[in-house]
Amino acid sequence: MTNLNSSLVSVKGIKKHFDLSPPFLNRLIERKPVQFLRAVDGLDIDIPRGTTFSLVGESGCGKSTVARLVVGLYEPTQGEISFEGKDITGVLSYVNSDIRRRIQMIFQDPYASLNPRWRVRDIIAEPMRCFGLVIDPSSEQREVARLLELVGLNSRDGEKFPHEFSGGQRQRISIARAISSNPDFLVCDEPTSALDVSVQAQILNLMKDLQKELGLTYLFISHDLAVVYFMSDYIGVMYLGKLVETGPARKVFANPAHPYTRLLLDTIPDMNMQRRDRQPVAGEVPNPITPPAGCAFHPRCPFAFDRCKKEAPTLHKMVSGVGVACHAVQEGLLSLPSAMSNQVEQS
Repeated sequence: MTNLNSSLVSVKGIKKHFDLSPPFLNRLIERKPVQFLRAVDGLDIDIPRGTTFSLVGESGCGKSTVARLVVGLYEPTQGEISFEGKDITGVLSYVNSDIRRRIQMIFQDPYASLNPRWRVRDIIAEPMRCFGLVIDPSSEQREVARLLELVGLNSRDGEKFPHEFSGGQRQRISIARAISSNPDFLVCDEPTSALDVSVQAQILNLMKDLQKELGLTYLFISHDLAVVYFMSDYIGVMYLGKLVETGPARKVFANPAHPYTRLLLDTIPDMNMQRRDRQPVAGEVPNPITPPAGCAFHPRCPFAFDRCKKEAPTLHKMVSGVGVACHAVQEGLLSLPSAMSNQVEQS
């Protein structure tokens, strides 16, 4: 995708496996096997400074787990996470307050992510207090007022409690809290999925404006392809813990190569009402505890053949710069669907 030296954040071979095995005595008496949930199973991502990299896929594919790995809420089973070329892998490395200050997160649910007992001014000021960014109460008050106005709220709103705001306003407060520590990198875990469509547009526009004004870099998690198309510079399509396609967002949307990406794009409404033949996404994501052999997508793929059932594909970079993990694509068995590019642009 991009040169490592120009990346603010790099994720290399990251894995996160959760041990779901019954207790030892149960396994011994009931002869139950050891079980691992492979939530993330080998992921490579480079995020250039000042850009937005989006992870998209169905529920259960591992997107939110990646978000929690990057901010240090989970410790990876394997792999490396780098920030400005420095290895920050693991929870212990986040003791460094400067790294913690520069990496923040916006959560999915604006109703659950704010302390209902705190006034808004204290919620926004908490990161500044933790990292020693304010020296006296008056400067803290001025900075909180500035941040509230920056996200489109009134400076006097700092005296209120979270329950006095709508969902969209609460998410604006969450954004103000996230940027109060002057971060460089924000992990956004489906920040608009709990909001009405009209409010979503306002929040997305706010995030793009803040990115330009503050030079922010985003890892954006979403299952909404319209949102991803609007926000992204780069995109990674995840399926069962792995990337199946990744590259510049416009190239992936205009010329989707992987069958799963094509099926996802078929869910975008056709504004021209051309009644283009569509292939709905059949079936459900397999159980990640017992994934299918070979390519994990082959039970749902209309182009699967014998090799797909036996051999797991690796991510192969095409001439366009897009990486694809698909045997059919690598062997030249698939061609670009007609009218796909125009349909994406018009949506």
